[in-house]
Amino acid sequence: MITFQVDGVGMPFIDERRVCRWLGEVAALHSREIGNINYCFCGDEEILRANREFLGHDYYTDVITFDYSHGDRVAGDILISLDTVRTNAEAAGESYERELLRVIVHGVLHLCGIDDKGPGEREIMERHEDEALNVYDTL
Repeated sequence: MITFQVDGVGMPFIDERRVCRWLGEVAALHSREIGNINYCFCGDEEILRANREFLGHDYYTDVITFDYSHGDRVAGDILISLDTVRTNAEAAGESYERELLRVIVHGVLHLCGIDDKGPGEREIMERHEDEALNVYDTL
């Protein structure tokens, strides 16, 4: 089950039914199934607090994924800063809506075991994000 909530920001417009179906398909492409995933949309200050408290990082980010997966069932809490999503969309010349979808699937891809911190991993993650966005476009 996938849930969406907010902390200090308005709920962004997303087609929850379509997004949930999409994320299930993305997980299946990685031989996984969706368990309990909770998205929490917040602002920059909340994600900075969480980044400091839980990861020891002192910087803003767009998404933090807490992985509670077990076996092939992906589960976790995914914290998304809508402020940083908007900033990144503008910097990339992308629409806010498209960048939000990219960040939403980014969290699930982490739960599927795809990393983006090591050498060459960012490019691999971006390829998987692009493939996932193509799946979304076909729904």
